[in-house]
Amino acid sequence: MALGIAIISSAAQAGKAPPLELLQYIRETKQQGYADAKIKSQAVAVGWPAATVDQAFAYLRDEKLSQPAAPLAQAAEPAAAAPVAPSPAPPKQLQTTAPEPAMPKQAPVQEPVARGAPDDYVIGSGDTLQITVWNHPEVSVPVAVVRPDGKITVPLVKELEVSGLTPLQAERRITEGLTKFYEDPNVAVVVATINSKKVYIVGAAQKQGPLPYTYGMTVMQALSEAGGLTDYAKRKRIYILRRDNGQTYRLDFNYDNVVKGQNMEQNIVLLPDDTVVIPH
Repeated sequence: MALGIAIISSAAQAGKAPPLELLQYIRETKQQGYADAKIKSQAVAVGWPAATVDQAFAYLRDEKLSQPAAPLAQAAEPAAAAPVAPSPAPPKQLQTTAPEPAMPKQAPVQEPVARGAPDDYVIGSGDTLQITVWNHPEVSVPVAVVRPDGKITVPLVKELEVSGLTPLQAERRITEGLTKFYEDPNVAVVVATINSKKVYIVGAAQKQGPLPYTYGMTVMQALSEAGGLTDYAKRKRIYILRRDNGQTYRLDFNYDNVVKGQNMEQNIVLLPDDTVVIPH
């Protein structure tokens, strides 16, 4: 009993142990010969926070170190000692800790998956997706480009239309296809690159025309992508045209003020199909 109390892993001392599902996943993949970096990247891709994965690795290392060492071999009996009858086998030591519960088939998503785009983002042709199926790398797709017909190819599921869907809706559609082959597949869809959405630069910029839209792109970042302003640009009279619910409205932008760190609220985050106008 004293030995059971003395042996406590450092992870348990620090706080709550990592999720059992994650610990079991790391144990299984390490037995299959995967490197720690590969295991971590796959775990993060399906939604486990990187800090939680690091904690799980540390927990397993501490658990291994905390195993009691094998007892030292008893000193050899003197050569002249009379043979003695073998002692009966020692009784089995009572288990001091409760056994771990069985590993569930599906790893529950405990935190929102970072999908690379807002939840209401609509996938379009040209976008690049990363599809991860937890514990099934053979059907995971590192790079899936949405074709002009709006479809992608997924192992086993084959052709699948995702254009017009949100990332969460795409996850559900892929999950439905894989349930024919796996029990409760856990699918994560990440929008790796956005190529179907554009913003437009008009007027006195070094490069006019459409720019690939990047989620979170601000007005200053779009002007930088366009090569900056020309010498004839009216820097204080720039504005953004945006359509919403069938109406177009104007948002003013004073380049000189923003460069000086003033009126920073004008450096708004652009939306797909916004038009940045730079008067001459």
